[in-house]
Amino acid sequence: MKILVLGSGGREHALVWNMKNRGNHELFIAPGNPGTAALGVNVDLGINDFEGIGAFCRQNQIEMVVAGPEEPLVKGIWDFFKKDAALKDILFIGPSQFGAQLEGSKAFAKGFMERNQIPTAAYREFTAINFEEGKAYVGNHALPVVLKADGLAAGKGVVICQTNEEAVAEFEAMIQEAKFGEASRKVVVEEFLSGIEMSVFIVTDGNEYVLLPQAKDYKRIGEKDSGLNTGGMGAVSPVPFADAMFMQKVTDRIIKPTVEGLKKEGIDYTGFVFIGLIKVGDDPFVIEYNCRMGDPETEVVMPRLKTDLALICKAAAENRLAEITVEEDPRTAVTVMAVSGGYPGDYEKGFKITGLDQPMGASILFHAGTKTHAGQVVTNGGRVLCVTSFGDTVADAVRNSKAILSDIHFDDMYYRRDIGFEFM
Repeated sequence: MKILVLGSGGREHALVWNMKNRGNHELFIAPGNPGTAALGVNVDLGINDFEGIGAFCRQNQIEMVVAGPEEPLVKGIWDFFKKDAALKDILFIGPSQFGAQLEGSKAFAKGFMERNQIPTAAYREFTAINFEEGKAYVGNHALPVVLKADGLAAGKGVVICQTNEEAVAEFEAMIQEAKFGEASRKVVVEEFLSGIEMSVFIVTDGNEYVLLPQAKDYKRIGEKDSGLNTGGMGAVSPVPFADAMFMQKVTDRIIKPTVEGLKKEGIDYTGFVFIGLIKVGDDPFVIEYNCRMGDPETEVVMPRLKTDLALICKAAAENRLAEITVEEDPRTAVTVMAVSGGYPGDYEKGFKITGLDQPMGASILFHAGTKTHAGQVVTNGGRVLCVTSFGDTVADAVRNSKAILSDIHFDDMYYRRDIGFEFM
């Protein structure tokens, strides 16, 4: 099958890795990175260049498009394809622009959960119109209180406030000072849920679904989950606390009502649903939906997925998911992300990376923020690369990833050495 994958990060490298290693497909990646170039053909197109992407698909007889990141989905690339007579029959993995609001609008997602009785934190939403009411609300809210920019804010639009004074100041900054730009013109105020988080992933056609391996990621820059939030410093799969009883609750209370809600509300949705969960006591609650796979969770999910992802996606696009059986590697996988010094704040790019050609053994190197310059692979982002390893335990897998990373170098390289610490 001729497949175009949109994106340039570690998530897309992992998606392509699965399709190449579990199947035998002709793969194109737009724009891709030096890692994906070893698995397919990189195409110099931006993820939001709908016209260019469409023209490439027509010229190269692309049979399936898999959207990696959320931005083109929220901007309506599915709708663009479906309205074009020459593109509408290409299998497209990703929801409609309306369906992508599950990630693109926190308020839309919370309303969807409320309508479909899906357990989540209590919330209110506010804009400039009811600003004074919102200011009073957060000023008297039980603590801590969570403020979320409604729209996409590159993973930075969530603030957990420990005092009411801080909450009022953040609320004002979001709405009146556009702290997160257009994304915070509307603010969702939520109760704080205390528990442990994890991520669940399904592929759905809006009617049936299949469950992919679950994962837990680590957002904080510092060890023992300290410091600023990042895009993700590492991940583990499977999640040790997510036993069969807990996952049955997730299926019955969250996954099935989510898919039934998509169907009932007539939402065109073929693709991934990433369900960010928190376990409170013994019960699961939804923190957020994403309309794509997570990063760096994909870097542990795809190696553990022994089934060809492309065949799962094709079955979803053809409404044949009931035929699919997902096979998982029973071993533990852990990925550890190496980042640029200064990240998630300011950082420099363009540093030469060495050690990429070392023997990897059973480990897998995924490129995230890299590019090729003058024949050398150099840093090109905050999160630069990650190493995924298998092990019989979390500790074994972490040890294997750190062994590889110890021989990879670039200026100001940093990685957490305690991914999965609470399970060791």
